[in-house]
Amino acid sequence: MAYFAAILHMEKPELNQTYRQDHLSYLEKLESQGKLFKKGPFVDGSGGMVIYIADTLDEAQQLAEQDPYVEKGVRKLELHEWGI
Repeated sequence: MAYFAAILHMEKPELNQTYRQDHLSYLEKLESQGKLFKKGPFVDGSGGMVIYIADTLDEAQQLAEQDPYVEKGVRKLELHEWGI
């Protein structure tokens, strides 16, 4: 098991509120499955970060790409394995 930091760069701020609840519901589901370590927005409004718990980079990529913010193009995904 490893940690993966998904940096979600804001791409379409005008759609942020439209998909916010879908994004949060998705993360709540992952948290209940033990797939989420931490999450939160950047205070400057430029996006946010989600830290996933996954066995592989491929698994983390799949989790991150299924986030409604990423699927709908609201945020651009940048994913890195995180050494903690």
